[in-house]
Amino acid sequence: MQDELPAVNFLREENVFVMTTSRASGQEIRPLKVLILNLMPKKIETENQFLRLLSNSPLQVDVQLLRIDARESRNTPTEHLNNFYCNFEDICEQNFDGLIVTGAPLGLVEFNDVAYWPQIQQVLEWAKDHVTSTLFVCWAVQAALNILYGIPKQTRTDKLSGVYEHHILHPHALLTRGFDDAFLAPHSRYADFPAALIRDYTDLEIFAETEEGDAYLFASKDKRIAFVTGHPEYDAHTLGSEYFRDVEAGLTPEVPYNYFPKDEPAKQTAGNLA
Repeated sequence: MQDELPAVNFLREENVFVMTTSRASGQEIRPLKVLILNLMPKKIETENQFLRLLSNSPLQVDVQLLRIDARESRNTPTEHLNNFYCNFEDICEQNFDGLIVTGAPLGLVEFNDVAYWPQIQQVLEWAKDHVTSTLFVCWAVQAALNILYGIPKQTRTDKLSGVYEHHILHPHALLTRGFDDAFLAPHSRYADFPAALIRDYTDLEIFAETEEGDAYLFASKDKRIAFVTGHPEYDAHTLGSEYFRDVEAGLTPEVPYNYFPKDEPAKQTAGNLA
């Protein structure tokens, strides 16, 4: 990653090893090229979260950040976007080992009303020939299911927010190697992902779901496309920050499930993510 990217110092303060561009240039190893299409409003926070996870890999990873929304950001400095993000035209002739498409707070917005919907369609079509493996996260899962499989938008009446238990369906699958049979993961979404819908209308294989039948992790047969319906990148305090943000905005959000100790927001330590 670029030496000047804020995530470098942020992760070093957490004692996370970071392979910067200047250091990687002296290595005789071809790094994995990973493109991150960051659709989240607080882009620096999301960069820190994903780069923390990627930095824990023993592999050398060369990360490129992509933006497709030309509108001025209210949450990320323009200077940061200009310095560290590329436009699609800058990379459309390149090939990547991996593409990560993040979530976005668009659960209640119709696809055709998303300002950059045509650009998302363009990137997903391009990825078929230029990316080895693609990971879609949360809202991006919903977008990809619509674009790639023609599945209409499925929306919950209430927001799913909290830390939920999931169960592994195929204990020996490579995608879930090292997972416990049951594991916790955070969710923050209006999008709905019934496992029955995935099975009935796609050939995707589900690897983890909830007892209630909500799909969490699924992938194509060749594993070139993977989907995670939650937010595995979230920090321990992200759900809490979202909750208090909504409260301060005058909304009445539900307390995130299984998150605060004794479900009391006054006790702000994240019980199941710390």
